[in-house]
Parts: sequence; structure tokens; C-alpha cells
Amino acid sequence: MTLEVLLPNESAVQQLSRLPGLRCRVYQGEGEVSQEARGSTVWVPPFLATLDVPGVLAQLPQLDVIQLLSAGAERFVEHVPHGVILCNARGAHSGATAEWIVAAMLASIRQFPRFLGAQARGEWDNPWNAELAGRRVLVVGAGDIGTAVGRRLQGFEVDVTYVARSAREGVSAVSELPDLLGQHDIVVLLVPMTSETRGMVDSDFLAAMPDGTLLVNAARGPVVHTDALLAELTSQRLYAALDVTDPEPLPSGHPLWSAPNLLLTPHIAGSVPRAGERALAVVTAQLERLLAGQPLQNVVSGAY
Repeated sequence: MTLEVLLPNESAVQQLSRLPGLRCRVYQGEGEVSQEARGSTVWVPPFLATLDVPGVLAQLPQLDVIQLLSAGAERFVEHVPHGVILCNARGAHSGATAEWIVAAMLASIRQFPRFLGAQARGEWDNPWNAELAGRRVLVVGAGDIGTAVGRRLQGFEVDVTYVARSAREGVSAVSELPDLLGQHDIVVLLVPMTSETRGMVDSDFLAAMPDGTLLVNAARGPVVHTDALLAELTSQRLYAALDVTDPEPLPSGHPLWSAPNLLLTPHIAGSVPRAGERALAVVTAQLERLLAGQPLQNVVSGAY
């Protein structure tokens, strides 16, 4: 069996060359797919690239599988042709993203941005600040990244509550959020981007959070209603740490840049040196399954 695989770069081709039974070609996400690559049955799109997904799919009539390098699949779900399997790279970026979340919690609560500003001004600021110990953390999204966050918070003396679409052992249902929000000091967003989660963090959601609560968004920018969050930050009632924004990239002059009580990073939670290596390990395992005639993992069904 020979698999015709369309990969995002030559580096991926070299790393996958050890697998027998592959015929690999490169498409970096710009322009037309070459004629010899249009018979590809597996497509691995570039990571976080701007793509004309429907346009590319129209040039791949033999496609059977789309294997993403990211956990998020929202840009592909609505465009997947009938009979094509869409898979994400669940687990590839969990550790790095969970690490960013814990770092963002600590930096925000210990007021590192404030002290970095004082350092830049050459000022010895008031040394009093808060601590993570004793906080109640609500993780909205109990998937692989959420559980990775919980593991990394062990030893910080915090209580962690998980929320998902439906309840299961150790996990509350999303329908319980209105009551849970008022009982927690930190809210971490890790939900996938779907029609249900777009704008879920609106003015009512934020109003249910107690004064001084920290909102950490490592999901997608549109999960949070930007104007509603800006209102809470401007009043300095809430705090936030964002790795994603709406719009994104955040344009120059946008009010989020100067909002108080905000730690902002440019969608870099998973951008670490080994990110590509881990994502390609997921791709390799999936291709091995295809070659062996085994079912694929990380299959995205429905909205997610």
C-alpha cells in the first residue's frame, strides 16, 4: 500500500521518510497545489497558516484524511467534504500550553507586569502582592490540556474544578457554570471554538465572576466578548491573562493593548522549540495506523 501524502514543508518530508509506503509532496499553503500532488489522499496542512481551505480541498479530489498539526480544528470543520476524515493533533501542544497557563496565573497574581514596569522606570515598588496558594481554579474544558493544567497545579495548594459539555466523574456540566463562576478565583478557558462557545464569555458570564477574579484564555479569542471584557478590565474589577484575542493579530491602537489588569501574549502558548517535533510524532503515528489498516485516533466529529 502506498499513501500519497501532502506535507507542509521539506522538514516534515525528511522526518517521515523513514516510513515505508509513503509518497510525500509539499504544499506550504500558498498558490495552487501542483498537478502531481493533486492525487494526495492525506493532507497535513501547515500549522496556524492562513489558508483558503475550500480552495485547497477543491484541488484534492482523492483526499481521504486531513491530519492537522494543531488541536484546534474550527477552520476546517465546516469545509470537510463528505467521506473525508478530519483528525487533530490532540496532545501535541498540551504540555506547553498548560505550562503557559500556570505561568500566566503566577505572573498575574504575583503582579510581575507591574514590577517589570517599575523595573523599567527604575522604581522600587510596594513589595506586597498576592499568592496562588489557596485559590479555587475553574477549568472550562476538561480535555487533554485541561488535565495537563491540573497535573501542573499539583503542589500549589489550589482546588481545581473541571467543566465540560456533559458531566462525568470528577467533571461538572457546562450548564452548572452560572453557579460555579461565583465560587472560584481563577477561570481558565480551554474550550474548542464552535458555534456554541463563540461569545460564551459575555457580560453575564463576567458579571457572575467575583471581584478580583482572574480570567485566563488559552482557547480562542472569539470565545470571549472583547468589549465586555474591556469594560471589566477598565473598571479594574477583574483581571485577565490572554494568549488569544478577538481580533487576532491585535491591531495597533486596540484598547486591549493599554487595558489595566491585563497580561497579554501573542498566541505563543504552544510555540516552543519542540512543538513541531511533537506534532509530527502525532502525524507519524496516524500514518502508521493508515498503513496498517488500523482506525485513526483524534477524529473530529460534529462541531468538534
